[in-house]
Amino acid sequence: MSPCCLHHYDDCQARSSDAADHLSINHLPSSILLKVLSHLTVKERCLCASLVCKYWRDLCLDFQFWKQIDLSGLQQVNDDLLVKIASRRQNVTEINISDCRGVHDHGVSSLASHCPGLQKYTAYRCKQLGDMSLSALATHCPLLVKLHVGNQDKLTDDALKKVGEHCSELKDIHLGQCYSITDEGMVALARGCPKLQRLYLQENKLVTDRSVQAVAEHCPELQFVGFMGCPVTSQGVIHLTALRNLSVLDLRHISELNNETVMEVVRKCRNLSSLNLCLNWSINDRCVEIIAKEGRSLKELYLVSCKITDHALIAIGQYSSTIETVDAGWCKDITDQGATQIAQSSKSLRYLGLMRCDKVNEETVERLVVQYPHIVFSTVMQDCKRTLERAYQMGWSPNTSNTS
Repeated sequence: MSPCCLHHYDDCQARSSDAADHLSINHLPSSILLKVLSHLTVKERCLCASLVCKYWRDLCLDFQFWKQIDLSGLQQVNDDLLVKIASRRQNVTEINISDCRGVHDHGVSSLASHCPGLQKYTAYRCKQLGDMSLSALATHCPLLVKLHVGNQDKLTDDALKKVGEHCSELKDIHLGQCYSITDEGMVALARGCPKLQRLYLQENKLVTDRSVQAVAEHCPELQFVGFMGCPVTSQGVIHLTALRNLSVLDLRHISELNNETVMEVVRKCRNLSSLNLCLNWSINDRCVEIIAKEGRSLKELYLVSCKITDHALIAIGQYSSTIETVDAGWCKDITDQGATQIAQSSKSLRYLGLMRCDKVNEETVERLVVQYPHIVFSTVMQDCKRTLERAYQMGWSPNTSNTS
């Protein structure tokens, strides 16, 4: 190659190199890069993007990424990390540490003391946490509106009393499977948190009718109430008739529930849209008929393992113009007649659960699927068909190779 050509070649290479430098992603405005990084998860930003270069590390530490922090399920998370987050990012408003087994009371307490503006705290299945962490949150974070601490065995009434004392803005609390909580803590919570809108308990074996009465009296804004598997009875449930804004009520498998109480709740709570009565074997056809007639806003009715027959389904189809979801699974006295008539007469029905209703023939269900395509019928066979159909749509194909 001649000296002239060599010079031209070197000049082109230099210009190409300059162009490459000019086209580097780092030359984009930081606002665009922050927008790109916002689509990554916390794990992706911390373990991947922040390691690209110092500039990207600084971008990943931008305050906007540390207002709402989702660390759920990350086993690398420990107290040291929470302390670092707390010391560097005091504008945290929401954090989720569910299933983080390496976090303890010390780390959560440090976070709480540095983040007084925290509003939403979620820590499901963190069995290692106890009263110390929840008490610190209540004391240092008075703006809390959401507190989900389900399945924390060590929590006691002492922590709930702190919440009731300091967190008057609380609107949403989940205490399911916190087995040491009693009526004493629940009453203190109800009295101190009058703005509560959502309350969910599950299998809290020391929570009784006294707690139900307390939340009904002191928390008039409640919209979502759940006492699944708690030892409450009709004597407590009847107090829920005072909740005029109640829209979702979960009374699955409670100790004792009579039909008259359920009917009265439906009559008085005119905004009720979802009612779950599963595993209450006393609920009968007459109760369901009154629910269908009086539940003017009701859209979802769950009756798994209740004492109902075809008459209940027929009544829903005949009297309700709003109910869209009915689950009558494991109701042994439901037959072809009930399934057929509710499908024929209901103008609103979109889902009918018939799982293990063994007196309903699959041939009948197949016919109903064809006749009423706007309704989803749930049986073992129909659910398997839908699962297989979704698998085909996602590209799955059965292995057709011959085995020797």
